Amino acid sequence: MKGFFRRILLSTAALLALGAARADEASFEINTPLIVTAGEMFRVEFVLEGKADDDTFRAPEFDGLDVLAGPTAATGYQYQNINGVSSQKTTLTITYVVMARNAGTVTIGAASIDAKGRTYTTKATPIEVVDEGAAERREGEDRAAEQGNAVKNKVAKDDILLRLNLSRASVYKGEPLRASLTLYTRVGIAGFENVKLPSFNGFWSQELPTDNYTTNRQTLDGKVYDTRIIKEYLLYPQQAGTLTIDPAEMTAIAQVVIRNNNGFDPFFGSGADVYNVQRKLSTGRIEVAVKELPAGAPASFNGAVGSFTLSSEQPSSELKANSAATYTVKISGTGNLTFLQAPALDLPTSFELYDVRSTEALRTTAAGTTGYRQFEYPFIARAEGEYEIPPVEFSYFNPEKESYATLSTRPLTLRVAPDASGGSGPAQVVQGPAKEDVRRLGNDIRFIKSGRPALRSTSAPLMFSATYFVSLLLIAAAFVALYFALRRMIRDSKNTVLVRNRRANKVAVQRFRAAERFMREQNRHAFYEEMLRALWGYMSDKLNIPVADLTKEKIRDELQRRGVTSEEARRFTEIISRCDEAQYSPSASVGMNEVYAEGVNIISHIESIVKR
Repeated sequence: MKGFFRRILLSTAALLALGAARADEASFEINTPLIVTAGEMFRVEFVLEGKADDDTFRAPEFDGLDVLAGPTAATGYQYQNINGVSSQKTTLTITYVVMARNAGTVTIGAASIDAKGRTYTTKATPIEVVDEGAAERREGEDRAAEQGNAVKNKVAKDDILLRLNLSRASVYKGEPLRASLTLYTRVGIAGFENVKLPSFNGFWSQELPTDNYTTNRQTLDGKVYDTRIIKEYLLYPQQAGTLTIDPAEMTAIAQVVIRNNNGFDPFFGSGADVYNVQRKLSTGRIEVAVKELPAGAPASFNGAVGSFTLSSEQPSSELKANSAATYTVKISGTGNLTFLQAPALDLPTSFELYDVRSTEALRTTAAGTTGYRQFEYPFIARAEGEYEIPPVEFSYFNPEKESYATLSTRPLTLRVAPDASGGSGPAQVVQGPAKEDVRRLGNDIRFIKSGRPALRSTSAPLMFSATYFVSLLLIAAAFVALYFALRRMIRDSKNTVLVRNRRANKVAVQRFRAAERFMREQNRHAFYEEMLRALWGYMSDKLNIPVADLTKEKIRDELQRRGVTSEEARRFTEIISRCDEAQYSPSASVGMNEVYAEGVNIISHIESIVKR
């Protein structure tokens, strides 16, 4: 009896194990009619029994067939409980609506999908297409066209819109601008394809988080839409003029439900088909007017735009000679904090100032970058004495008040005492003459000769001599040469094109020196900003084209027209693109040394070719 029960238990366990093994398996099949009529719409279904891995379905080739709709995915779940034993099954059905226009044999290629780490593939399926007469074919084509139009007409042109909304259309150079890429919909959206985000040439951009944004309802042109912000950016214009934002583009897939003629289902209700309709969307080009900062900026202004406060931590007023101290300045507020540079600290010549250290705590919001930047100025006082340290000044432009503001620290009086060794460093002391050097004066006094003097000239007079006339000729020649040189200089100064052309290389060299300084300080944002100014500004001066009107294509065309090879022109625009990429993407792996060397070399080469 015990053996009988043991066999029953073993058999039951084997059956359960076999069922579990089969439950882990999946199957993938194709369902389609094998004989259809030319011009007839029919469905092709790919059915997976099991749970598919995400986004692993690979569509087949539909040679000889027109795909009218699809793919449309539907997932079904089945749960059973029989005599206390429960089971469940998941089914994924991917449907296409197709039509064959010509009689003959067409073949639906193999489709594949991944499920539970394995790949399942259907077999290639041949379908016979029968021609039942031209009239019936035309009728079928008309029905297909009518249904296709009915599907497309369900989505109006303005049911899905894509807009790039700007917080303002006119800003000052360096003033933050918020750009929101917003989708407006009146139909259901299944997904997106061919997404192309906008490019922000002339701006320094930073993407803002949009995870917490929800769908809202908004009225646009008298219609109510569901709106959602897809991407949001904070833009800082880096140059004045009219800047153009290239369009964002994407293809939205709208879902349309069409009732079919399959009758009424008492459980699920009336039959309906779900179709996918593609709509291409674009924001179009958007222009932003960037105003130049007003004239009359203070001497301490270095490009800061926003609203800021200034605080300082000054060293002790009494120091020992050859001792080190630190002067700390902290700038807080909201604005283009990322681009702030250290204010100037004016120290006596006997002080040694070392490299400025900077720390920051920044947070990007829709209103701009908020936080602080702190600059530490380490120095050593070498000579004893009392010194007046002037205040540190920081100026910024407030776009709300449209005026400049200057902040300053309090002045500092430093008393430097001798160090422990009694010395005061390398200060130089000038010694005057000793008393012994001025005691004897009698030997310097000569007796004055009395009587009638007999004076005569020891050399010929200069007046009316050969040297006199040669000097007059040389002076006249120098005057004439100076006259014509000044006239040419005045004429050339009136020729703005020539002036800009001649100073292009000089201005570029000055900006390259500033970029090199930022490179040594490891200030990436300021480095790439100065490199872009040097490259764009050089081309603007050299080609006599405003920066706002310059494009990479125009630069290449103008350089080739002036004798530069297409490869050199391409290298120049490629350096601009690399700077843009490194500036807009902080994680970019573009080396500053490499970009700097290539920029200097290419401009030197172009300068040797394009003389005017």
